[in-house]
Parts: sequence; C-alpha cells; structure tokens
Amino acid sequence: MAEQEEDFSSLPLPDRFTHKNWKVRKEGYEDAAKTFAGTPDESHPAFKPFILDSGLWRGAVLDSNVAAQQEGVNALCAFLKFGGTQAASRSRSATITPIVEKGLSSTKAATKQSSVEALLLYVEVEGKADALLEDLLQGLSNKQPKIVAATLAALTALYHAYGVKIIEPKPPLKALPKAFGHADKNVRAEASNLAVELYRWLREAMKTTFWNDLKPVQQQDLEKLFEGVKSEPAPKQDRLLRSQQDAKKAAPAGDEDAEVDEAKAEEVPEVEAFDLAEPVDVIKKMPSDFHEKLASAKWKDRKETLDEFYEVANTERIQDGHYDEVIQGLAKSMKDANVAVVTVAANCITVLAKGLRKSFAKYRSRILAPIMERLKEKKQSVAEALGQALDAVFLSTGLSECLEDILEFLKHKNPQVKSETLGFLIRCLKITREAPSKPEVKSIADAATKLLTESNEATRAGGAETLGTLMKIMGERQMQQYLEGLDDIRKTKIKEYCDAAVVKAKDKPKPVAPPPKAAPPPQKRMVKKAAPGLKPPAKRPSTPQAEKPAAPSPQPKPAAGKAIPSKLGSLPKSSLTAPSAGVKKKLAGAGPAPTLQSPRRNISSPSPYEETPAPKLGRGLAGRPLGKPSTAQIEPPPSSAPPGMTPAERAEFEDLRAEKEHLQRVTEDLRAEKAKFMSQIHELQHQNAQLIEDHTRDVLSIKAKETQLVRARSDAEAAESMVHRQGREMERLKRELNRTVRDHSPPSDDQIYQDRNPDPAPHHPSTERYDSSRSESREVGYQRARGYMDSPSEEKENGGLNGGVGKREAEMPLMTRELSGGTLAEGREETGPDGQTVDSWKRAGEVTSRLKARIEMMKAKQGLTRPGA
Repeated sequence: MAEQEEDFSSLPLPDRFTHKNWKVRKEGYEDAAKTFAGTPDESHPAFKPFILDSGLWRGAVLDSNVAAQQEGVNALCAFLKFGGTQAASRSRSATITPIVEKGLSSTKAATKQSSVEALLLYVEVEGKADALLEDLLQGLSNKQPKIVAATLAALTALYHAYGVKIIEPKPPLKALPKAFGHADKNVRAEASNLAVELYRWLREAMKTTFWNDLKPVQQQDLEKLFEGVKSEPAPKQDRLLRSQQDAKKAAPAGDEDAEVDEAKAEEVPEVEAFDLAEPVDVIKKMPSDFHEKLASAKWKDRKETLDEFYEVANTERIQDGHYDEVIQGLAKSMKDANVAVVTVAANCITVLAKGLRKSFAKYRSRILAPIMERLKEKKQSVAEALGQALDAVFLSTGLSECLEDILEFLKHKNPQVKSETLGFLIRCLKITREAPSKPEVKSIADAATKLLTESNEATRAGGAETLGTLMKIMGERQMQQYLEGLDDIRKTKIKEYCDAAVVKAKDKPKPVAPPPKAAPPPQKRMVKKAAPGLKPPAKRPSTPQAEKPAAPSPQPKPAAGKAIPSKLGSLPKSSLTAPSAGVKKKLAGAGPAPTLQSPRRNISSPSPYEETPAPKLGRGLAGRPLGKPSTAQIEPPPSSAPPGMTPAERAEFEDLRAEKEHLQRVTEDLRAEKAKFMSQIHELQHQNAQLIEDHTRDVLSIKAKETQLVRARSDAEAAESMVHRQGREMERLKRELNRTVRDHSPPSDDQIYQDRNPDPAPHHPSTERYDSSRSESREVGYQRARGYMDSPSEEKENGGLNGGVGKREAEMPLMTRELSGGTLAEGREETGPDGQTVDSWKRAGEVTSRLKARIEMMKAKQGLTRPGA
C-alpha cells in the first residue's frame, strides 16, 4: 500500500521516462506532453534533456505496456510540434525504426494514428523527407507482413498529405514490384493503394519506373484502379510545412502577391517520365564499330549502324557523357546522299536530345545548322524527321540560343529551306516559356516583315503567322511599331493568326526599379533668426570655388550683369550670400581652409537647424546683405542637368554622362566586333562542313576507284590465263595439222605413175558408188574448213573471245579428222560429176595454205586484243 500511495510526480521527467513501473512511465509521458504544450517557444529548457538524450524517445515508442506506449507516442508528437527543427532532427534517427516496427503495427488504433501523425510532423517540421523516407523504406524488408502493410499505409498517408513535390516518389516506385509479388494479400492491397495515390500525382509518368517489372495480370488490375482516378481533378497539398505556415502568417491580409505565391505553392508540379527514369549509359551500349560503319561506302552499313544506335538511345533519360564524336558523325550524316540514312540520323538526334535535355545544349552549335541545311528535302517523311529533331534541340536550349541560326536560314536562297525554317520559328514561339527580349522581338519582326513580300504563298503566310504569334506574346501595343506601313489586308491576317495562336509565354512588364537613393542633403547651416523687417538671405550651397579664399577688396562690388538693388526693392537671390560668408572672408587671411567646407560656429537659437519663415524686407540699410556679395557670377546649370545641383554635383554629372557615352560607344564597338566574329565563325563552320563533305566525297571516290582497279586486275589475270590456254591449244592444233599434212604428203613420180596406170581390173558399180561417196565427204570437209576460216564474226556473236575460242576448239579437231580421213587418206584422184579427174592433193594443199593464213590472222587479232597490250 505504501508503494501505491507513493508520489512520483516530484521526479524529473527523464527519470520517470525510464522508471520500471509502467504507471509512472505513463504519467511521465502525459506530464511531458502537457509541459511541452505549455512552453512559450522551442528554446524553453524543458526540451533540452530530451534533445540531448534521444534514447528516451526510443524507449517511449517501444514501451512494453500498450497504454504507456500510446501516451509515449502522444508525448513524441507534442515534442515535435512544439520543439521545432532541432527537436525533430535530433530525435529522428532514434524513433523512426521503432515507430515502423511497433507503432504503425500496434493493435490499438489510437497508437497507429499517433504514429502516422509523428511521421507527418517530422516532415512538417524539417521541411524535407529524404532521411525519413530512407528509414521508413527499411520496413518493407521486414519479415512480418503486418509491418510491411503498415509501412505501405504510412507511405500512402505521407504522399496524400504532402504530395510528390515534398517527398521523392522514385524510391517507393522501385519497391512496388516486390510488394505486388508478396504472398500476403494485405500487403498487395496496400501496395495497390500506394500505387493509386502516386498515380494521382504522377499520372502516366510513373509507369516508366516499375511498370515493365509487373506481370500482365497485375498491370490490368492497376489499369482498372487508375480509371477511377483519371476523372478526378489535380490533387493539392493537404498539409503545409512549417515554413509554409510561417510564410502564410507573415503575409499581410489581402496581399495579392502572397496569395499568388500560395497558389503557386499549392499547384501540382509537372512531373515527367524524364524526372523519374534512371539515366542510361548509352556510350557503353552503342555499337563498338559505330564510327567505322558510319564511314562505310555502302549506305546499308551506315543505316544499319544508325538503327542500332537508335535502339540503344531510345530511352527516357540518358546519362551525360562525351558525345562529341557521335554528334560529329550525326552532323555528317545530315549530308548523306541517301535519304533513308538522313531520316534515321534525324531520329537519333531526336532521342539523344530528349534523353540529355539541358546537357545537349553544348552540342547545339554543331548540329543545328546541318539539320536546317538539309530542310531542302521535299519528301514528307524526311521533313517530319528533321522537324522533330529541330524541336528536340530547341527544347534542350531555348529561343535566344537558336534565334541566330534561325534568322540566318530565313535568308536562304532555297524556298523549301526558308519555308521549313519559318515553320520551326513559329513552333519555337508557341512552345517557349520565356518571352523574347526587345532586341530579339525587333529582329524577328523585321525578318518576318520582309517575308510578307515573297513570291511563295506559303512563305508569306508563314511570315504573317510569325508576326501574329509574336503579337500574342508581346501584346498589340508593342507590335504596332513593327506593323506600320503594312496594308489593311495583311494587318487583318496577322490579327487572325494572333487570335488563333496558343502560346505558353506572356510578356510581363518588368518591375520598375526603385529610384536611386538621393544623395544626402547638404548639412544645414546654423543661422540666427532674422530680425523683424529683415529677410534672411537665400541659402547657397558651398562649392570648392566659393570656399576658396578670395582676395580682399576694399569695397564690395556688385556681381557683373546685375543691377544695384535699391532700398525699396528686394535683392536678387543670385547676389545674396550666406551669413557665414563674412566669417569665411575673415578667416581667409589666416591661410587656406583645411577642408572644402567652411568653418562653422554654434549659434544659440531655439531651433538652430530649422529655417524660419522669411519676413518682408523693410526700408533702409536693413535690406542689405550681412556678408559681402560674391564677385563671381553663378552660371545657370545646363539644360541637361537637373535643377538645383551644385557645381560639384554638376561636374560629377557631366563626368558620369561622358563615361556613359564612352561605355555606350565601347558597347557598340564590342557588339560590332562580336557580330564580325560570329560571321567569321559561321563562315569557318561552313568552310569546315564543305571540307568535310569534300573529304568524304574524295574518300568514297578513292574507295570506288580502288574497287574498280581490283576488279580490273582480276579480269586481266583471268583473260591472260585464258589467252595462254588458248595459245597452247592453238599450238597443239597446229602441230596436229602439220603432222597430218606430213603423213599425207604427195608420193613420188613413180608411185604416181603406178597409181595412174594400175593393172587392168574389172569395173564394178559398187566401186563407183564408194568413190562418189568418198568425194562427197571430202567436199563437205573442205566446205566446213572454209566456213570455219571465213566466218570470224562468230566470235563476236558467240560472246567474244571466250565464245569464239570455244567454237574453234570444238570444230578444229572435227575439220582435221575430216581432212585426214576423207580427202587425204582415201586417195589422190577424184572424179567429178562430168567424169573428169581432179587432183585431190593440189586441192588439199590449197586448203592447208588457207588454213595457215587464217591461223596467222587469228594470232594477230589475239595479240591486238590481249589486255595490257
């Protein structure tokens, strides 16, 4: 009973947080929450023990008693709410993991709600969620399904409250495929809820990160869930950060600027797939022989390697690297003779510019001009590919960077190039988010006005549309000066284009600069109050010339050109001097003054630094000035200087004006020099492009000549081998013919006599028939030989050298056999149709001589037609 009645409220809160009795701990948590809520600010000493020892909060969140744990989480929420940034940053590392493991998955709904509130407070107070998100995502790897599901639910609550602008969405998106594949249905359900919540903020851009890792069934289920979100309006941030709350409180009521800023803060940021995608290293994945095949003489090789590069580079985000050689090759491909190569190269430029975004801007000067030069192609597919490449290059840079090249190609002599460039300029004006400057507006308007007088109707319409789009951005008032001199028809057309144009940029008047701080007014001199009836002299600012000691004069002289004042009239202001002028005159004899200001003495008066109202001057000597009038006449300030300036200020003003004019001249000279250098750069770029083109053409020509030379050499070697083979065949035939002729040479006279006077024998009819057939066969052989030798044109008809030689090779043995077997071997005499005897040997000799002559002619012809002869 004594222990139960013991009072522990006198113990310090840290000791009560670690007490072994759960009731003491519970009461300590409750008292801590009340103490934190009653503190005036975050610097109160009550927060210090808990900031120094963050382990106290770890024990409170992990309390073994469920009731005490609930109060411990509530105390943590009060600590974060009233303790400020330091309380959140010091305790976060010790509490996030316990909250995930035991707070979010608690059996009590109030503890779950307080745990989620603690996470929301961490983000609200710190203004960022990177470290918290890293610790929170570790809960997705827990072995207990209820902890994984509770972690997914907490992530959904965080994104619903703050959106993707405060909390980075990429880490949870990468973890979603694993959650969708979990065995527990509650985990899959919470993963679906988180995916739907992220879809509210990211829309289709979220799919680039994890969509391909899901199964088709999972994709279909998510698409059904997304259908209900597509019709909802754009989400807004439900819970403000501590910094946003402070800014809202600091803004006065009814402040339009503050309302605009608040509206901008509540706007949903435009998240693109590029922001969520992981950068891909294209250089490592591109073909190793890219540059070799791109310089190939065959257009199919060049197109093939460009297709391979397109497949690699066609990704949402490309890792920045050294793409100088790639850009050089693509720029060279813009001049390719094959339009298919040009189209694929333009597509490669498009995906490369979209994947690199701002990193592609450094390559603009090297690729933009070659693309625009190729706009002369009239084929629609090529023109579309080039236009998409130009748009991608523009999105990676801006209007100011591309304008110089655009204006240069608007002067191109090719109407097709001029028209396509004009279309590109119009698209740039429509999609740019920054209004062009006044000099850029003037250059665009002047170029478009000149195009209104072109003979091509499309070019004239493009010029009018350019002026109309520019008017939509800048306003009609600023464009009136550029439309002067145009007829009403053109003005009406420009106005129609202006009304129909849809632009993203609006010319906002620049805030008026505050006027420069005025120079501090000259210190007022202490003057005595003027006596009644005496008007105080007008104050004259002291100048270096006036403060210099003047030569003493026996009698004050009036200023030159000024009338001597009468006693009744008031003195002119230019002849009056300050009352201290006489004092300065007296001090002049002692030497020059050490400073430019005149010495002063204190004059007691009710208000020494106030100017008293000037009374009217009376008569007599009281109207004269107290000091000696200045002998130097004060010149009126020049018309260019503001009135009321001292000579020193006026001199400084003149110096500044002269310096301004000098700077303007220097600026104009620098601009002219810049323009000259830019023209030289463009000229050198064109010369370089021309040299590259000539070099490419020469290389291709040399390769073609080398190919022709190799083919000619191979043909010559084949022809030479064939000639040698035919020569050997002809030698063989010649030897065979000689041998045949030698074997059948004419016999001696005795043999001839014996043959002519044979022994009488009975005449038989069969012998006559045999002799007649033998004579006919010999005649046929002679005719064939004559036909073979007398028809050299068959060589040409049968395929030239090869065909003719083949025919002769086939017919020569036949002719030889006929001569040897028919005429020469069967007999020496032949009886003609009229019964007369014909000398067969004589005829054979004539045939042989003619055959030799033909062979010699053939050799001569072969010698003339031999390659290389």
